[in-house]
Amino acid sequence: MSETASKTLGTPARDPDAGRWKALVFIALAQLMVVLDATIVNIALPSAQQDLGISDGNRQWVVTAYALAFGGLLLFGGRIADLWGRKKAFVVGLGGFAAASALGGAATNEAMMFGARALQGVFGALLAPAALSLLAVMFTDAKERAKAFGIYGAIAGGGGAVGLILGGFLTEYLDWRWTFFVNIPFAVVAAAGAYFVIREPEGGRNRSPLDIPGVILSTLGLVALVYGFTRAESEGWSDSVTVGMFVASAVLLASFVLVESKVKAPLLPLRVITERNRGGIYLSLGLAIIAMFGLFLFLTYYLQIVKGYSPVKTGFAFLPMIAGMITGSTQIGTRLMTRVAPRLLMGPGFLVAALGMLLLTQLEIGSSYAALLLPAMLLLGLGMGTAFMPAMSLATQGVEPRDSGVASAMVNTSQQVGGAIGTALLNTIAASATTAYVADHIAGATSRSQQQLVQLEAMVQGYTSAIWFAVGILVVAAAIALTFVNAGRPGGTTVTSSGEDAADEVQIPVVAH
Repeated sequence: MSETASKTLGTPARDPDAGRWKALVFIALAQLMVVLDATIVNIALPSAQQDLGISDGNRQWVVTAYALAFGGLLLFGGRIADLWGRKKAFVVGLGGFAAASALGGAATNEAMMFGARALQGVFGALLAPAALSLLAVMFTDAKERAKAFGIYGAIAGGGGAVGLILGGFLTEYLDWRWTFFVNIPFAVVAAAGAYFVIREPEGGRNRSPLDIPGVILSTLGLVALVYGFTRAESEGWSDSVTVGMFVASAVLLASFVLVESKVKAPLLPLRVITERNRGGIYLSLGLAIIAMFGLFLFLTYYLQIVKGYSPVKTGFAFLPMIAGMITGSTQIGTRLMTRVAPRLLMGPGFLVAALGMLLLTQLEIGSSYAALLLPAMLLLGLGMGTAFMPAMSLATQGVEPRDSGVASAMVNTSQQVGGAIGTALLNTIAASATTAYVADHIAGATSRSQQQLVQLEAMVQGYTSAIWFAVGILVVAAAIALTFVNAGRPGGTTVTSSGEDAADEVQIPVVAH
């Protein structure tokens, strides 16, 4: 499409910001910090628990406090970014995240630790959507957007595995407190760089009054949903509080949708999620994350408990997945995104990841890393990297500038909720299969060594049972991407809204090269 054509769609052509590639460095650094934090703390958790005297029953709150605040406040954070301006929200989010990390590293008891993790979640919920929406409004040319989102997608996908390596190093050779302190230099450099380099395009703010009922309903609904899945993992699906949380979440989120359809300036304009491409992306991304989060958990336990790997060696074992993600995102996704329709990258990408997951259903106690785990991780990384990159870009393409914060927040929300569901659902399936295997085989184990062997076999049986479900989930994600996402390639067809909002949708101009 030419610049002239873009003007006829109602979007004034503007010169791109000369510092946008420098800005990408600082945005990527901030995103890496947030993604790292999701896994780096898990590695340090046993040491932190011992030092601070956290009970086994309360241990989960180190992870849950962060997940609840982050998942519950993402939509609010996205709306604040639209209201304040993305650059300001980004810098404030980084400063708050650094301060909360310092508090966590200096924690002297469990209350201080839980509070610090909740604060990290609050500022992360402001930072993450601001980072993605800054990319969305700064990179509007199709080819440049492909490169920028390729880098961002690689970090979003592979950062968690990098966290396992860094967390292992810091815990093993320094102290668990450094898994928190390490965020401070990341945040300071990213905030300083953003302050001096980022120039946010004019005219993209949404200065409408804040939708307070929407904020309350969405926050409580998402917190109830995330906590319901987190509690299901520890207390079971039939637990009365778990069931109550799911019911409350359904009522609150249904009320939220009703309120958003009525109010004049909604927190989440329904046009953002009812457009079929974005709806398909939020759904397929959430499903893919369900599969991935469960896998990180199982492989970490498999390598450390069954194979006896150290934390550092476990982190390095994930390197092929990172390499696959970077290759899939920056080489395959970026090169093909302007040539083929997004669904032709997303659908096959999820299917390649499902093939990698399918290999892991063959796991046994004596499985070879080189023969089984290495090719499986490479396929998973390649598939996810290829699929994530166009998904991240298309989720914010064609959105009105004033809605880019909440559209970005929805990407993060689908990932966060997907992570909570994945950890709880797949863990429950694995635990049930493990218990059943032990009940069936323990009677025949007479010696202590035989009993230990049955326990390890049961653990692996649990993992493979859950991984079969993950394979199915990825196939469903591929089907959704191929069915719902019907946008043409960015250089050819622009993304439009359907229905009455079509006239309001702002097209992102793309200049033919």
